[in-house]
Amino acid sequence: MVRMFIFAVLGFAASVAIAAPQYIDLKPLASVVSVSTGEVKSGTKTLPIITWGGDIATIYANGNASETTKSSIFAQKGLKYRLSREDVFAEQLKNYIAGDTPFLRGTLGMIESASDLLGGNSNLKPIVFYQMTWSAGGDALVVKNNIKTAKDLKGKTVALQAYGPHVDYFVKLLKDAGLSFGDVNVKWLPDLTGTDNSPMAALYESDIDAAFVIIPDALALTSGGGVGTGAEDSVKGAKILMSTKTANRVIADVYAVRADYMKRNKDEIERLTQALLLAAEKTSDVVNARNANAAEYNSLMSASAKLLLDSEQAIPDAEGLYADCEFVYFKGNLKFFADAKYPRNFERLSSEITKSLNELGLVSKGSAVNKAALNYKLLNQGLSRVNDISKPKFKREELSALVSQKQQQGSLGDGELFSFEVFFSPNQNTFPVDLYKNEFDRVVELASTYGGAVITVEGHSDPMGYLKAKKSNKPPVVLGRVKQSAKNLSVSRAQSVRDSIIGFAETNAISLDDSQFEPIGHGITSPATGICGSDPCPPKTEKEWRSNMRVVFRIIQIEAESDVFSPL
Repeated sequence: MVRMFIFAVLGFAASVAIAAPQYIDLKPLASVVSVSTGEVKSGTKTLPIITWGGDIATIYANGNASETTKSSIFAQKGLKYRLSREDVFAEQLKNYIAGDTPFLRGTLGMIESASDLLGGNSNLKPIVFYQMTWSAGGDALVVKNNIKTAKDLKGKTVALQAYGPHVDYFVKLLKDAGLSFGDVNVKWLPDLTGTDNSPMAALYESDIDAAFVIIPDALALTSGGGVGTGAEDSVKGAKILMSTKTANRVIADVYAVRADYMKRNKDEIERLTQALLLAAEKTSDVVNARNANAAEYNSLMSASAKLLLDSEQAIPDAEGLYADCEFVYFKGNLKFFADAKYPRNFERLSSEITKSLNELGLVSKGSAVNKAALNYKLLNQGLSRVNDISKPKFKREELSALVSQKQQQGSLGDGELFSFEVFFSPNQNTFPVDLYKNEFDRVVELASTYGGAVITVEGHSDPMGYLKAKKSNKPPVVLGRVKQSAKNLSVSRAQSVRDSIIGFAETNAISLDDSQFEPIGHGITSPATGICGSDPCPPKTEKEWRSNMRVVFRIIQIEAESDVFSPL
């Protein structure tokens, strides 16, 4: 994707070439944006769009034109808008406050970052009414070769665009790795891409260890998505630690409207929401039928290329934008706004983002961003994807083969993002919710956030039975049976834990993709007490003995394994 939220308002001109990145101090938007508040102007309303694949559906809804055409979905709903691309969020805010438009278009994190700026005026408070997409591959964290897992970011220096789409992504990643903002050093930049003042440019500097970038920059830095060779635009040793193909429930793209406009025009907002939902479906139909109806497809993509990329010829780039987003359709909006148990719903995401922005000093109070009081269950007229059934994202047989290969090669840690352990008692074979609720909640949260990652559930066994048998000089055949029994038991425990988590989620009306979970049995081959020679080290204390009775959860990024992962 090409997210171009360039903050020239901070005084750094994107066109000026400089020898090294010019970092900036991060300040609340209230101290950056200054404009007088105005009433929303009458006449044709401006509907902002940004350079993102989800906005292709908005262009379709408007009749593949900047001004609403008579036969368009918007026109059929009695709506009339002028589409205006505005990738500088600060400029959007100026237009919004002045009354040039009642709408804001951005990620939820970007809109939340304006809480202090807008929260003091009840008319200006943003009301989020539509979720367009999740980022599903267009944003990435690129790291140098001294970083293997997310935990390795501790003490490192990370380059990040101020006020852009990666701020809440960054802090969420830190939180899930058990880190805080204070554990890392951040260098803030005004631009997102294409200038010397962008995170990509900063990663060339020797003192920068990692950078959050858009996927075209990530591919350039890593020699096409592998490991950077140092040739052309790459950085030697650089790799993608994680993209939103893995963290596909972190960045939510939304529309918001001014509170005063919503109060007077709720019917219009309902019709707009319905139109956007219908356009998302129709756009998908056009894309899926591109070979059968090339003329309609080319008309949509050329119009999108012109409005989003300033050139009708930039169709391949427009197609790339579309491929990097995941539309949520009606079902996703219903979950996001109306499902209290959905782990990534509006309230939870908003709270998570607000805490992150507060930690960064960007907002000083609670969120001033609200969700619309719409009955989303009644907005399904004319829609065909109301009851879509989610399909497994992972190919089970291929995934099992891949994980088995990694286990045999001792490379399960490759691509690891996070890991944590749960412990059990001797002879324990069940994992009741009352004992493991906190751990189950954490797994559900991680599975819901990192839907493109595989979660291995790795059982380990106590080696004392084997060690006692060997000390008693039992023959090799007996020792082999003891080892195999321990392995079988560890597999059984891993499966039991996996099943308990899936059942826990179902009991709480949370849908998990069970193809994402892969149980593994290590037996006694990887004890917490270590290996002494060719056997497990004997535990010296009861604490060491109990440390071997564990199940390890490992969240692994396998984006490069295209034969295993099937993106939506």
